[in-house]
Amino acid sequence: MSLPLSLQSKNVFLATALIATASMALFSGSGAMAFPEYQQFVEKHSGRTANCSMCHTNDSGPTGNDAGQIGSLTEAKLKQLNEARAAFEPGQDVDNPILNKFGNAIVKKIGMKNVLQYRSDPEKLATALGGKDDLDGDGIADSREFLDGTDPLNASHGDPWLLFVHNFSRYRVHIALAVLSIGLLLYGFNKVIAALSSSMEKKK
Repeated sequence: MSLPLSLQSKNVFLATALIATASMALFSGSGAMAFPEYQQFVEKHSGRTANCSMCHTNDSGPTGNDAGQIGSLTEAKLKQLNEARAAFEPGQDVDNPILNKFGNAIVKKIGMKNVLQYRSDPEKLATALGGKDDLDGDGIADSREFLDGTDPLNASHGDPWLLFVHNFSRYRVHIALAVLSIGLLLYGFNKVIAALSSSMEKKK
């Protein structure tokens, strides 16, 4: 026996609403935090305080009505969001309006399928990202910055020793020229002092 058309429509509507709600819960995490497992892992592993700004445009996460949050998105941006969420396989160009450059790079590199899967073992994200990508060009791989809880989009934020080594290597020619200049300056100064001393000795 088939249900009346009105009941069928109602059941379809309820099923659609249920799926939509489940999808939002899946992608948005709990409360204002998207994928809190990653944040918790970073804080525990690095000993640093982390928030959603590592991957999101808004440091409070995607849920809300402020800039960079779902409630503020236009219809066009919502479409963009849904397209990015559907990028389950690696290698797809994404431009998720609630993610920053690093968040979008993660989705492109490993795909949403793995982003969701690695929630149970966040350390796998670092392995999957590899050691070559460096969005801010500070010499520290994005995967290392994720593990260290530093900002992968800020070239001044990272492990101090690694930043020193990178900057020393980057500016080694400038440093060598500066050392040479100082050396020549000191040499000339010593020569002047020696000449003055010799002159004074002769006058005596």
